[in-house]
Amino acid sequence: MATTEELQTLVLTTLDKQNEIEDSVALKKDGNAVDQLALLGALNSLKSKEMVDYKAIEREVWTLTPEGQQCVDQGSHEARVFAAVPSGPEGIAITELQVTAKLGDAAKVGQGKAFKNKWIAKNGANLVRSVDSIVDQTQKELQEIQSTSTHKDAKVLADLKKRKLTDKQKFTSYKVVKGPQFSLEIKKEATDITYEMLQSGEWKNATFKKYNFDAAGVPPAGGHLHPLMKVRQEFREIFFEMGFQEMPTNCFVESSFWNFDALFQPQQHPARDAHDTFFIKDPATTDRFPRDLMEKIKRTHENGGDTGSIGYNYKWKEEDAGKLILRTHTTAVSSYMLYQLAEKSKVEGFKPAKYFSIDRVFRNESVDATHLAEFHQIEGVIADRNLTLGDLIGFMDVFFKKMGMDKIRFKPTYNPYTEPSMEIFSYHEGLKTWVEIGNSGMFRPEMLLPLGLPPDVRVIAWGLGLERPTMVKYGIQNIRDLLGHKVNIGMIKEYPICRLDKKMGKELVGLSQD
Repeated sequence: MATTEELQTLVLTTLDKQNEIEDSVALKKDGNAVDQLALLGALNSLKSKEMVDYKAIEREVWTLTPEGQQCVDQGSHEARVFAAVPSGPEGIAITELQVTAKLGDAAKVGQGKAFKNKWIAKNGANLVRSVDSIVDQTQKELQEIQSTSTHKDAKVLADLKKRKLTDKQKFTSYKVVKGPQFSLEIKKEATDITYEMLQSGEWKNATFKKYNFDAAGVPPAGGHLHPLMKVRQEFREIFFEMGFQEMPTNCFVESSFWNFDALFQPQQHPARDAHDTFFIKDPATTDRFPRDLMEKIKRTHENGGDTGSIGYNYKWKEEDAGKLILRTHTTAVSSYMLYQLAEKSKVEGFKPAKYFSIDRVFRNESVDATHLAEFHQIEGVIADRNLTLGDLIGFMDVFFKKMGMDKIRFKPTYNPYTEPSMEIFSYHEGLKTWVEIGNSGMFRPEMLLPLGLPPDVRVIAWGLGLERPTMVKYGIQNIRDLLGHKVNIGMIKEYPICRLDKKMGKELVGLSQD
């Protein structure tokens, strides 16, 4: 059988000569017909490179069964029975036909057909010939089917199928045409970006193989949720129980505009420094945010705009806002969702909203036992009229109690986009001390008013990491044992049977099948 590379070369050279292949059934390799299933693999590979395109041609064909092929090679059952009966009045004993003539199971079928054709007759316990010679019509009909894949008489086809000598099958061949990237040379496609490609810059000119998002893959035979995903689901269920809507957070690359500027975070703020943020060098863009909104936020940064603030008194630069980054927090998504809420409110009137997200964020930090450059952030946002700091504290108390943390404290802090702002602490029973678990605050008017929200609408928000609660819950001391390329796969099987105290803040108390 021809290899995939040989079939690809055959297709390309044929197309180069003929411009198109009307029906691939005509393709020959070394004088032999090409296997259409093998050809399909070669065509799919070429199509993924946009070198060719093809369309399936489906038809029904008749093929011979192994028994039918035997009839073509040795004669039909009835012809073999006739040949086994010697000429003359004595003939052959019926009991000897199957054994002596070595016809096996063909003897019974052949006798019936030979009797029906009046080729043989009974003479006592023997079979004798009724004619001197015969024409094996069944063999001729099977030979026609073998050469043409059909027969002009449908009744013959039905009869031979009933005798299990033929079978009807679907046969697929292909019409093939040139694609936009047609060439006689097949370029090798890269499947992944390697470290060497990044260092040399080769990735800029490389051709990458497209992902097949339609591939179903092999169904998993079993498995366990990772501890991080188990705790993530617990948080999601708490949010849904409290009436929150999940925000779309599937865009890891974000513009500095939504990640910083829309949050009233000045462009010279230390958090934008390369020491904290992963910047995407190429490309920069300014088409990921509305122009009218950009002008409002620009004025707010420079002089406070229409917010009653004096702003930061600096020259705001559009090119800085257009820089792409790996998002440093999911609040970038919250700012966009609040803008969408404001736009919707202009048409339908303002309606209170509750949003949450749990997804990955990225910080340019040194990795150690408690820090990763990539981690998960849990964020919740409530927008309603005339909310106060008391609403935030009251909600935090209910929220964290649902997590099993009933001892909560708050400490004033500073955030560029919330005022007032509070750090959240929970008492750790195992360590016998208060541990910071998150941050919270009320979004500033300088952030909300440019987005277009009504002046009396307040937004309270809070966030925490997913990894730290998971480490506390499962008694994990080093975050790199929980997440990363060195994670112990056996851990995932072990933790689903951990029995923990109901309070999230307590240490692991043992293993059980409960």
